[in-house]
Amino acid sequence: MIVCVCNNISDREIRQAVDLGLTSMAELRRDLGVATCCGKCHTCAREVLNEHLEATVALRETVISRSTVLTN
Repeated sequence: MIVCVCNNISDREIRQAVDLGLTSMAELRRDLGVATCCGKCHTCAREVLNEHLEATVALRETVISRSTVLTN
């Protein structure tokens, strides 16, 4: 889904940026140009960012928990 129409940025691109280490709207603005024109995408972009950050943290916690259990 296109999140930022002005700069043609999709939710997939935002998630990929998070996977590469971006963690804030300021970084998305700087690196992808999200919410730098009309600003209507800011709320949706922030939701995609936060949801993917939370999912990434949950995945890391699961992987860490599994490797702890498997090594014992």
